[in-house]
Amino acid sequence: MFKLLRILVLLTMVPMVAQANAIRLKDLVEFDGVRGNDLVGYGLVVGLNGTGDGLRNSPFTEEIMSNILERLGVNVTGEQFRPKNVAAVFVTASLPPFARVGSTVDVAVSAIGDSSSLLGGTLIMTPLNAADGQIYAVAQGSILAGGVVAEGEAATITQGVPTSGVIPSGGRIEREIDFELSSLTTMRLALREPDFTTANRIERAINAEFGLNVALMQDSGTVEVDIVRTNTRSTAHAIGRMENVLVEPQRKARVVVDQRSGTIVMGSDVRISRVAVAQGNLTLRIEEAPLVVQPNPFTDAQPVVVPRTGVGIDEDGIQLAEVPETTSLSEVVSGLNALGVSPRDMIDILKSLKAAGALHAEFVVR
Repeated sequence: MFKLLRILVLLTMVPMVAQANAIRLKDLVEFDGVRGNDLVGYGLVVGLNGTGDGLRNSPFTEEIMSNILERLGVNVTGEQFRPKNVAAVFVTASLPPFARVGSTVDVAVSAIGDSSSLLGGTLIMTPLNAADGQIYAVAQGSILAGGVVAEGEAATITQGVPTSGVIPSGGRIEREIDFELSSLTTMRLALREPDFTTANRIERAINAEFGLNVALMQDSGTVEVDIVRTNTRSTAHAIGRMENVLVEPQRKARVVVDQRSGTIVMGSDVRISRVAVAQGNLTLRIEEAPLVVQPNPFTDAQPVVVPRTGVGIDEDGIQLAEVPETTSLSEVVSGLNALGVSPRDMIDILKSLKAAGALHAEFVVR
């Protein structure tokens, strides 16, 4: 009885383990045509508390301000005005796929002149253009700056980046992208991490979902799906079924290190061959302590500086350790931790292991 229960428990755990490593298809691929578009515009921020552009150093700010006032019926030709509460900015946004006229998007605002802060400013109506030069959205609203500046007579402190900010839902879409998803008869899936094994698994998973051979792997980064043969009501219905299909991806063994922060990230497939590693630190000390010799009194002699230099070499205890051939990530970490080194020293060790051919993984340094 107990043996039968144990077998049943083991049988129920197997699909759970396989399911834990599976990832939804929508998190592995990009669907052909389902993409956003970048927008950019050039505008003016007003209402700043004396932190705007210096118009002598930023003549383009005066030009755009004059153009805006002219469009509003204010004639400023020949006038000399030097306000300190305006700043020229670039406005950027991303037009999401299938966005409709009247919907809103978030916009980012960044100063391009010598303005010291956009805190408290308001963006005046700014058209946003795409790569084709057409206006697809208009941005306007109060800016939420990303930092703050505090200053006194003798000191100034800045936290964050006060010269950039965002306007939540500050862009309103005025034109739609001319793209008909329903007109597609085939759909290409682009893998974010190209891999032949993963592409093959995606092909088999999609074919199993529809019960037909509707998917075909083109290369390591592309899987093509015949939408007509899926027998769905529309292309959107086919994508809705495909994007939740579970696939277990296969990735390359990779080690990523960040030298600035000392961060090391290793994938689960990293392997190390049997190797011996010696690690130690060498410190050089050079100390200058010159001695000044004073002449006897009532003489014409000048003081003489006698150089005195102390030189020393301190060498920490060099450790020689053997890292055994490993078969799992935990064994790799345990073998490297056995050396008792810091993360920055471990980065140098990993570089040497890769150069020696003992580290079987892609090595990425940032």
